[in-house]
Amino acid sequence: MTAKFELFKDAAGKFRFRLKAANGEIIAASQGYISKAAAQTGIASIRDNAASAPIEDLM
Repeated sequence: MTAKFELFKDAAGKFRFRLKAANGEIIAASQGYISKAAAQTGIASIRDNAASAPIEDLM
């Protein structure tokens, strides 16, 4: 199994997504979005930007 995004509605009716690792562990979770399209845009943003995002060490 590979990592995957899961798109779902929460108890409040908002759309959310989570990124699960190949072992099933949740490695990222989104905020709540009003529309499914907005949540899908959030997923696309992560796909486009995560690989090149710098790491900011705050320690």
